[in-house]
Amino acid sequence: MNNEQCCVVSCDKPLDQDYWDAQYKAKSTGWDLGQVSPPIKAYIDTLNNKGCCILIPGCGNTYEAEYLLQEGFTNITVIDIAPTLVEDIKQKFAANPNIKIIQGDFFEHQGKYDLIIEQTFFCALPPTMRQKYVWKMHQLLAEEGVLSGLLFNRTFEVSPPFGGNKEEYETLFKAAFNFLKMDVAPNSIAPRANSELFFEFRKNCNVKVNLYQFEGITCTGCMNTVSAKFEALNDVLNASMNTNFAEVLIVATKEIPLEELQTIVSYDEKYKINKI
Repeated sequence: MNNEQCCVVSCDKPLDQDYWDAQYKAKSTGWDLGQVSPPIKAYIDTLNNKGCCILIPGCGNTYEAEYLLQEGFTNITVIDIAPTLVEDIKQKFAANPNIKIIQGDFFEHQGKYDLIIEQTFFCALPPTMRQKYVWKMHQLLAEEGVLSGLLFNRTFEVSPPFGGNKEEYETLFKAAFNFLKMDVAPNSIAPRANSELFFEFRKNCNVKVNLYQFEGITCTGCMNTVSAKFEALNDVLNASMNTNFAEVLIVATKEIPLEELQTIVSYDEKYKINKI
C-alpha cells in the first residue's frame, strides 16, 4: 500500500453506514494492510490473559481478531457499521465460538471490556466526534481497562483518514486516562514509518467523564472562553469542546451539577448546555 486514500465517493457526504458500506462494495479499502499491523501484533504477543474481554471497534477485515484467535484468546468482540463487511467476516469466523461479530453503531454499543484495540477507527471518524470517542471508550472499559493501539502522527490532504499529533491527543485524553505509553511506533509497515504513534492508556476510574450538548457558540474564541471557564472549576480536570462547538467533554473528580455548568455560561443567553 503506497498511500492512505480510501474515498470513492465525495467526502463531503456523511461518513455514515452507507458511506462505509460503499467502500467495501467497491473494494476501495486502501487502508487495509492485508495483515495484522506489526505494532499491534507485537503488543498482543505481550498479553498473558487469554481470557480477557477484548473489543475491536471499526474492525474492518479484523486481522487483529484473527491473530488473537490464532494465539488462543477466547473472548473477542468486533463491531463495524458496514453490513457488507460484517456479513463477510461472519462467514469467515462462522465456526469459531470465541468471537462475537456485531453490525452496528459503536457509539450505541453497551458492554465492559478489559482491552479495546484501536486500529484505524479513530482516524476514520470525523474530528467533530473525538470528544465523543473519549467519552464512549471510558464508558466501555472495565475498571483498570486499557485502550491501546495506533494513532496517526501526521495530517492528510484527502480525508478520511483524519490525522493528528501527540500533543493534540494528550490534550484530548487528559485526565480521563492514565498515559502508560505514547511514542512513535518503531515497527510500522514501510508506508507508515514514523507516522504512527503506538499508545497504551489505562482508564482513570477516579474521575467522572461526561459529554454535553452545547448550543450558541459560533467561533473558536468563544469556545476557548467557555472551555476555560469550565476548567477553572475546582473539580474539573479537563474540558474539551469539539470542532463544530456542539459537544463538550468534561472530566472531573466528581459529578458537576448541570445547573452549575449552565450558570457559568449564562453570561450569554444563547449558550445552552445539556447532558448527553
